[in-house]
Amino acid sequence: MKNSILKTIRSFIKRITNKSFRLRIRYSYNYCRGYFYYGKEYYCVCCDRFFKKFLPFGNIERKNAKCPNCESLERTRVLQYYLKDNTDIFNRDKYILHFAPERMLSKNLKKASENYISVDIEKGAADRVEDIQNLGFKNSTFDYIICSCVLGHVEDEDKAINEIYRVLKVGGKAFILTVIDLKNPFTFENVNIVSETERLKFYGEKDLLRLHGKDFFNRLRRSNSSVKEIDFAQTFNLSDRNRFSLGNGERELIFEIEKFN
Repeated sequence: MKNSILKTIRSFIKRITNKSFRLRIRYSYNYCRGYFYYGKEYYCVCCDRFFKKFLPFGNIERKNAKCPNCESLERTRVLQYYLKDNTDIFNRDKYILHFAPERMLSKNLKKASENYISVDIEKGAADRVEDIQNLGFKNSTFDYIICSCVLGHVEDEDKAINEIYRVLKVGGKAFILTVIDLKNPFTFENVNIVSETERLKFYGEKDLLRLHGKDFFNRLRRSNSSVKEIDFAQTFNLSDRNRFSLGNGERELIFEIEKFN
């Protein structure tokens, strides 16, 4: 009963407010909440703050998964570390495209680059409304592209990947992350699975259209590129992996695409 009432209230608020306003309210609430979690046991690299614990998150609940301040998840923290330590993406002259932007990573990149653009299918969620399957950018526009946990949600995955390649510069790199079933060698998708209940049961999330398997690497490959699978969390010792909450690899593998021509 309580969950039903809360769902009704959320639905009503969503109808009478826009996405941008709701996000501002949410971020303000999170900022205040973060002070109640102050401690030394956990550290979030995205917002550079320490906490006594992180929040649980996920349909199958993951303990200490979400930062109570900036809401970064394990995958975003791993990506923040990797980009900082292994690329020059934080230089001001880089053209960056960021799909479905994670708040604090987006904020950090926007500070670093005057040529950063975030995009999302929903108005108010990013700098610009764009459909990853049909982008409104010219060929070879971006030095770097970030696409984290998007490809499992789009109807035409091949078209989306081709669009990423099209707008990426020669010599540019794209960083792709997705939810992966590490026990399955093949991606599972069934067009007959259409309801939220079924998708939650078979894919683990109610809005996923497929659950990627270990073949995701090959799904990303094109003749004019190289693809690397990077488990960057494993470069940290166990103590730091726990302290920074860097996940178990199901959402945190980084697939780095480099375009050749």
